[in-house]
Amino acid sequence: MPVKKDYPRLSLQNSNNHLHSVQAEIKQLPVKVLQIGEGNFLRGFADWMIYESAVKGGFKGTVAVTQPRRKGRGKLLTIREQDGLYTLLTRGIVNGTAVEKTSIIPILSRTIDPYEEWQDFLQLAVSPELDIIISNTTEAGLTYLETRYEEGVPIDSFPGKLTVFLHERYTHYSGSKESGLLILPCELVDRNGDVLKKYVLQHSIDFGFSDSFREWVQQDNRFLNNLVDRIVTGAPSEEEAAVLTERFGYEDKLMTLAEPYHLWAIEGEPDLDDRLPLAQAGLNIHWTSDLKPFQLRKVRLLNGSHTLMTPIAILKGQTYVRETMEDSELGAFVRDAAKKEIIPALDLPEEEMQSYVKEVWDRFLNPYINHKLTDIMLGSISKFKVRLLPTLLESNNKNGVLPERIVTSFSALLRLYKAKQTESGYVSSTFCGEIVTLRDEERLLASLAQYWSEYSGTNMNEVVSNILADEQIWGQNLDLISGLRDQLAENLNKWEKEEHNEYV
Repeated sequence: MPVKKDYPRLSLQNSNNHLHSVQAEIKQLPVKVLQIGEGNFLRGFADWMIYESAVKGGFKGTVAVTQPRRKGRGKLLTIREQDGLYTLLTRGIVNGTAVEKTSIIPILSRTIDPYEEWQDFLQLAVSPELDIIISNTTEAGLTYLETRYEEGVPIDSFPGKLTVFLHERYTHYSGSKESGLLILPCELVDRNGDVLKKYVLQHSIDFGFSDSFREWVQQDNRFLNNLVDRIVTGAPSEEEAAVLTERFGYEDKLMTLAEPYHLWAIEGEPDLDDRLPLAQAGLNIHWTSDLKPFQLRKVRLLNGSHTLMTPIAILKGQTYVRETMEDSELGAFVRDAAKKEIIPALDLPEEEMQSYVKEVWDRFLNPYINHKLTDIMLGSISKFKVRLLPTLLESNNKNGVLPERIVTSFSALLRLYKAKQTESGYVSSTFCGEIVTLRDEERLLASLAQYWSEYSGTNMNEVVSNILADEQIWGQNLDLISGLRDQLAENLNKWEKEEHNEYV
């Protein structure tokens, strides 16, 4: 639906009818957070949380935003044009009920392009109010690239820029303990805080910085490992944006959509919440001495359920997670697998797991999110190894019985990966004969294509045995697991004989 008239752009000048006095007061607070990352996720996650805390009088500061890559300048300029204001539309399912909330977030008070405003970027480092650095540069951004530093010349890499930024602060404050910062890299990298600190220390050597600087980095700055979890879908479609523009009465090029669920688990002492008072604001924040339980339940239950449903649902002609969960048979299959196979294999509190899995189902059924199964299918072999194979092995070790539903999903994965090489890549097909493009490591697809090329119509056990025994695929010989080959081959033989199959 096109916008029928011109609407004012969201900005301080045009926000009098939308920005309340409390939000306006927040906008005037000093910068306490440097945010490295201009994308949708941090606006729908960390920035929103900081705003919620500020509204309740907890966090008394704002956020300065800088982009980690040169190509991020366009988004940074858009933030600048809107005076840091953006609309967050939160909608989804909570306890089975649809909810929706709209907020104008005023927490972004400054933008700095480090490639065009390098000295301004470094000047922020010496601000006495600055206390926290948050980043989300994607996994590709949290990497070490050997580089040289020439004074006055911007550094491309995120860890490299951070190293120089910290050195500027260290020098200005003569390495005082009180000048250390709280650093939260939100990249989806295991032990992300430790990884970032390691790269900063390496860059400090590359750049010829002193041993005393490295001591200050290690002793007086806190690089916190953390786990973030929220689906932020980003901008609405062009058609929906037009509808929302008419509804709100203003145009917002930074409009951000997010689900209600949020979790931030941070490895650090609970009293750190005095510096970043998010738990005090009633948000789902956990300061913890051990991230592993949070990582385990997310990987095994949420990610595991995604990986469990994907090959079966695709073979059966489904497109989205939501429609799979709404399907009477497939939805029950996924729920039963979680309840009867995944949760029992986790050495975690039963009550917490049952509460968490209810939240997972609400998220999967969110009518505002169209999560494509083909997106989840990307890299399915490695995802199965991390998300489902440990449950299969642990269930078998505990009970001497293979988990039926996970084995069924494994069978479907092998059937989906019945790869054939074409000019455009490796493909497979659904039970109805629709072509599916396989997106995974080429060496894995080549191996599976070779094994399936040896299938004669009568030697399924042999083909499955060869696949399971390939340690280059699985990291171990799965053909040694008693009964696994036979169960997989039985399912695959059944599906080979049935063009249209009701198998759950």
